[in-house]
Amino acid sequence: MPMVITQSIRPQGTMGKGAIIQAGKSPMGPPAQISGNQKNKFNDPGGGSFRDDDDINDVASMAGVNLNEESARILATNSELVGTQIRSCKDEAFLHPGLLHRRILETAKKFGVMEVPMEAVTFISHATQSRLRTVVEKVSIIAQHRLDSCKDDECYEQSADVRSQLRFFEQLERIEKQRKDEQEREILLKAAKMN
Repeated sequence: MPMVITQSIRPQGTMGKGAIIQAGKSPMGPPAQISGNQKNKFNDPGGGSFRDDDDINDVASMAGVNLNEESARILATNSELVGTQIRSCKDEAFLHPGLLHRRILETAKKFGVMEVPMEAVTFISHATQSRLRTVVEKVSIIAQHRLDSCKDDECYEQSADVRSQLRFFEQLERIEKQRKDEQEREILLKAAKMN
């Protein structure tokens, strides 16, 4: 079966589809179309595409950026600093290191440990900060849940009205108390009549 391959060439700086390979009918099924990027992936043993760099350059040129000029400008201005300067944050302890170290030493001496390195104190301080952060986050989530009202949500159906049930029990207690008070009065009145 003959196979027809057509390839469109696009000028630098324009976006568009890659080359399209059109295959004729084959005994295996309908004709297939394969894009240029897929074709290059078949040819590349690493599985990558040769067109990826072109696509990046096309996008950069659409934005008006010349990557060669930018990299040359960066290397010219800070060439001695590129890749050599390392900046990191100062490791600040959450708890006061001196007091924490003294407290850890007191506890460690009870178990026979005489020295505790400052790294251990720093780790414990960071662990305390992390644990405290977790607890505060959970408490704030719980507080938010308490503020959320489910009365207006259609997914929830009220199964019981606790306030009205409490009022009903309070009324029962009042009635029971009044009945006991009346019984006590009757007993006192009977006892007063007998004397």
